[in-house]
Amino acid sequence: MTAVRKIAVVTGAGSGIGRGVTLALAGAGWSVVLAGRKAERLAETAALAADSGADLRCVPTDVARPEDVDALFETVRERYGRIDFLFNNAGTFGPGGVPLEELPYSAWRKVVDTNLTGSFLCAQAAFRLMKDQDPQGGRIINNGSISAHAPRPDSVAYTATKHALTGLTKSLSLDGRPYRIACGQIDIGNAATDMTQRMTRGVPQANGELAVEPVMDAADVATTVLHMAELPLEANIQFATVLATTMPFIGRG
Repeated sequence: MTAVRKIAVVTGAGSGIGRGVTLALAGAGWSVVLAGRKAERLAETAALAADSGADLRCVPTDVARPEDVDALFETVRERYGRIDFLFNNAGTFGPGGVPLEELPYSAWRKVVDTNLTGSFLCAQAAFRLMKDQDPQGGRIINNGSISAHAPRPDSVAYTATKHALTGLTKSLSLDGRPYRIACGQIDIGNAATDMTQRMTRGVPQANGELAVEPVMDAADVATTVLHMAELPLEANIQFATVLATTMPFIGRG
């Protein structure tokens, strides 16, 4: 008998960690719905996963727009009738190097709307579907950050949202218990993506100096997310931290 494919939604699937996780899931036999703002980047990810033979569907989505999120999960409901896994990955760092007292309100709102509100909207929509489907249940993993533990200089919006994601993760875990909905969080430090290219040129440290920081292969993050996703619902990795081994985190500053 052919195994039934599990259904995953990956936000921010057009690049970086989202792309890597999509490829890992597809390679493991999952059906994946790719969500992200740029249709062409989603198509590039899908093309990279084509050799896996996985069932892939690209749905251009701005997670900060409730109507986009509703349309995304309605597509999932109509095509598959269920969802087994949401990787809440879409996010933005916002303007780098801007002192707190000079950060525009519009920049703050963009980071909050994407990182926090977008994650809430996607989690809420996935929760509804997981609660209603038969068999009931599923898993949500939120992409946190090392900044959920320790901030970088001039990162108030990003850091505040990543701390808030930890609260979202805990609430989802608690509220999901009666419905076999598991929720965990992965906090990532210095995976090699477009967002972290600046690490190789030097980034501000807590003591005011600039320093080049080591990075790790994003595929190692994807392997970790896949492991978390494929656990039975009776088990959960509540929090995982995956980082470049020698990055300045333990003892930062």
